[in-house]
Amino acid sequence: MVVVELDLDSISHIEAPAPTAMALGYFDGVHKGHKAVIETAKAEAAKRGIQSAVMTFYPHPKEVLGKPDQPIDYLTPLQAKVARLKALGVDVVYVVHFTKAFSKLTPQAFIERFVIGLNVKHVVAGFDFTYGVKGEGKMDDIDRYANGRFTHTTVEQVSDEQEKISSTRIRKQLSEGNVSEAASLLGYPYVFSGTVVHGDARGRLIGYPTANIVAKERFIVPKTGVYVVTLTHAGNTYEGMANIGYKPTFVDDLAKPIVEVNIFDFNQEIYGETVEVAFYERIRSEQKFSGIDEIKAQLGRDRATALQFFKQHTTNG
Repeated sequence: MVVVELDLDSISHIEAPAPTAMALGYFDGVHKGHKAVIETAKAEAAKRGIQSAVMTFYPHPKEVLGKPDQPIDYLTPLQAKVARLKALGVDVVYVVHFTKAFSKLTPQAFIERFVIGLNVKHVVAGFDFTYGVKGEGKMDDIDRYANGRFTHTTVEQVSDEQEKISSTRIRKQLSEGNVSEAASLLGYPYVFSGTVVHGDARGRLIGYPTANIVAKERFIVPKTGVYVVTLTHAGNTYEGMANIGYKPTFVDDLAKPIVEVNIFDFNQEIYGETVEVAFYERIRSEQKFSGIDEIKAQLGRDRATALQFFKQHTTNG
């Protein structure tokens, strides 16, 4: 897969690309609804004997046009999103740098420069995709801007038994700790990745050593609590349980919650290594304990709960 970064300046200098069928969208989470758009673009590309492409944008438009001093967190930060698109078998990913100047393009200018200019033969987008200044361009009127130079497919709303599958809905589920519901909407367990750093080593002293993980990118962190997880390192996946929280038994003033994973049957030193944590089920809320013995007893129960989950489910985080 080829990744091409573009902005208002570089788009004018790009050499004639190969023809593509291109999916347009922000695609945070690359969830089931997004996958329907991307798979449609792949099918159209195969039908025409051309390459499949995805155009996405970074940072999120809300971050640029809303409150730039308050960066938002993502279901799939850019590198995680690119990895998901690669796994879907996309040939080319265009990452467009979203700026205030870019947001002021008219719908016609966007189509001319970022669709026609990239030799796109077929466009695929969701029914609610908008483009151009203030989102004035809609899929319903894209033929007017295309003027016969490409064809298009509009993918209708993808829903489950409740409502539309959306990134907003998935964010809400994660904020409430409903990671199993989030996984159902995503089509895969929610994944948080980062670097293993040194902690206070208390877990090791009580028989439950943990890997403390700091995100490299701005991932959404699920609600505080204890979760059934897997941890993937160097291509190998291990079962475990994670605590997201403020360690109220030991600390009074943590500014942000810490993600720490007790990896079952694991004794390697992985400080400084990159890992991925996949969340399957929330076990309980974080709580404050009266002493070490109470903590150990509860962690034993948490471990048993996690092991029972893995016994009953086949995971492929």
